Amino acid sequence: MKNLKFSFIFIALISLLPGSIIAQDINISAEVRPRFEFRNGYKTLIPDGKDPASFISQRTRLNAFFGNATFKAKLSLQDVRVWGDVPQLNKSDVYGTTIHEAWGEIILSKKFSVKLGRQEIAYDDQRIFGSVGWAQQARSHDAAIIKYNPTKNHKINIGLAFNANGETLYKTDYTGSYKSFQYLWYHGTFDKVGVSFLTLNNGVAYMDKTDTANIKQKVAYSQTIGPRVTFKGDKISANGAFYYQGGKDKFNNSLSAMYFSANVAFSVSKKFNVGIGGEYLSGTTSENQAKAGETDKSFKPYYGTNHKFNGWMDYFYVGSYMFSNGLIDINLPLVFKVEKFTFKLIPHYYMAAATVAQQQTDGTWKDYSNSLGTEIDFTAIYALSKSMVVSAGYSQMFATESMQVLKGGNYKNTNNWAWVMLTFKPTFFQSK
Repeated sequence: MKNLKFSFIFIALISLLPGSIIAQDINISAEVRPRFEFRNGYKTLIPDGKDPASFISQRTRLNAFFGNATFKAKLSLQDVRVWGDVPQLNKSDVYGTTIHEAWGEIILSKKFSVKLGRQEIAYDDQRIFGSVGWAQQARSHDAAIIKYNPTKNHKINIGLAFNANGETLYKTDYTGSYKSFQYLWYHGTFDKVGVSFLTLNNGVAYMDKTDTANIKQKVAYSQTIGPRVTFKGDKISANGAFYYQGGKDKFNNSLSAMYFSANVAFSVSKKFNVGIGGEYLSGTTSENQAKAGETDKSFKPYYGTNHKFNGWMDYFYVGSYMFSNGLIDINLPLVFKVEKFTFKLIPHYYMAAATVAQQQTDGTWKDYSNSLGTEIDFTAIYALSKSMVVSAGYSQMFATESMQVLKGGNYKNTNNWAWVMLTFKPTFFQSK
């Protein structure tokens, strides 16, 4: 008992010592984020006879971070729910509390460290790797990241992941999203120019049916490789990226796809910015999608924050469209800031990158226009304080018949989406 009391006293005294003696960073914080949504054609065109959906979802997080000269660690507990999905006198939740992040980072030197555990992985504009912060559940990986920073302007990360369904005594089939990946990411800052380079080797499990008497699970690997360049001036900022994908897709078909983006923003004044941007994601024609063994030409932004791109109604690459006709997205972002308010208006014009067609009853294919339609996104954000933000948005989709061919539903119906969200981020304790 005396030893236990002494331990508590010793820990208390250590925590009160000056930072110059024991340098440490401790932060305990939370996030509470309820969001109301009205969905009337969100993600896909609303079919005839269907009424809009309305609900309130909520993300709640409790975060604890510790860091000193030798290691860092973070634990983030998360609860995701829809208001009313459990009764008032509930014994258990539908989703339950999960661990969003739980990692430790060993600091080997000022230049080297190794980060291991459940963690968010986000790079550059989050097109290939992103945290998917808009989704209430967000995204995190079980991975190891080796970090090397030779100078303050140059960073190199090597990431490794290897997944299994659980502890087993012999080999079993894996049913998750990916079996393994390895990547190399570099970023360098050269005055006003930033240069990044990413190469990703992504392994996805598939069933090899070459020998029908002995079907086995194997892993198909694809490779994504390419640079991204940014420029930030006093009045003009710009960025561009190019990625190529090769190897095999999850069906073990040959993959040959590409991505290109270019964006320019001009600061008209301190309050008003105007920009123009475009993205090209290659796709596979409708007819070739229906044929077995055809080369997959559809580019796949595997683990990106796809809600950030191609319109906020999430018609493309958010949970679907990875094996579709690709996309050309031309957009015109307008941003206006005044005091604590930020307003954004972003019109998008969409086209399919590969021929849109539909098979007829006689077996022939009917081609449609590659024009998919126009989406207009609007959002307003009001920052009450550093720890409390109110935001709201409205989006309208003006789709074409070609969009209906790809997504279903009815393009002639009114398709829109609206939301209101409150974000609370209190800090309970902080010590440096």
